[in-house]
Amino acid sequence: MGYIISTVNMKGGVGKTTLTVNLATSLAKNFNQKVLVLDLDAQISATLSLLPPHEFGKLRKKRKTLSYLIDNIVQPNPYAKLGIHDLITKSVCGLPKLELLPGDIELYDEYLVSEMLHQQAVNENKIENFESVWNTFERLLIHNILQPVIDDYDFIIIDCAPGYNLLTRSAIAASDFYLLPARPEPLSLVGIQLLERRIKKLKDSHEINNPLSLNLLGIVFILSEAGLFGRYDKYYDQVIRRVKQDFNIDQLFSTDIPMDVNVAKAVDLFMPAVLTSPNSSGSKAFSKLTEEFLGKINTFRANHG
Repeated sequence: MGYIISTVNMKGGVGKTTLTVNLATSLAKNFNQKVLVLDLDAQISATLSLLPPHEFGKLRKKRKTLSYLIDNIVQPNPYAKLGIHDLITKSVCGLPKLELLPGDIELYDEYLVSEMLHQQAVNENKIENFESVWNTFERLLIHNILQPVIDDYDFIIIDCAPGYNLLTRSAIAASDFYLLPARPEPLSLVGIQLLERRIKKLKDSHEINNPLSLNLLGIVFILSEAGLFGRYDKYYDQVIRRVKQDFNIDQLFSTDIPMDVNVAKAVDLFMPAVLTSPNSSGSKAFSKLTEEFLGKINTFRANHG
């Protein structure tokens, strides 16, 4: 059975998608791991980092995106013919071990979800305990979508939207681990602290009936172009020092991802940097990060049987 891992941060622009697609690709290409990337962000950045727009357009026209599965949960269609196996794109970027469940620019309608859950609460005489109905749906939405394929992969890595919407909460609830990408700047501290508070609250809301088995795998610092102007010289140590006060050393990845123009250019090629420029500093850092990632997973396995 594979591990489900969410890449998540309350703040946008921290390199979340860059981390997701390069880690997934490195695992598949360099470490022979079978990986599924699930794109939960309506900006579909992960999808377009692995597929050219015209290919995504063809899939969307055939409704072969995640929204098809979510729609069928919110408004069940007895004539629905496609399951998750039909929607997964195989051999992404020419890698037999890398697969993608594409996202969509319209993933779900929150009004329809609320209406469906309200009706369910009425039918089950739970209208006074609507929160429990919502929590159950939140807990099972992504979990149930992935259940038919979880044994097919070593890792399923979920690229979550910034913020804390229904799909992000459901992804976190379905995950074994979460990765927290961050910039070494003061505002990143706010995003990290806010996310940790939200996750604690999420765990508390499920504690009685079905506790979450969720762990922070680690915080990954990803540098940006601001580093070229020396801004991080004064911020980096300050931020790292503060993070070390709040987290154990084993909750921080020792590998930082440096600023590398090749990582930015890879976006225009609709492929991860570890494929387009494997010898660049950014790609080498992602390879080293992947080794560290697998080391953390193996340590967890050893400690938990």
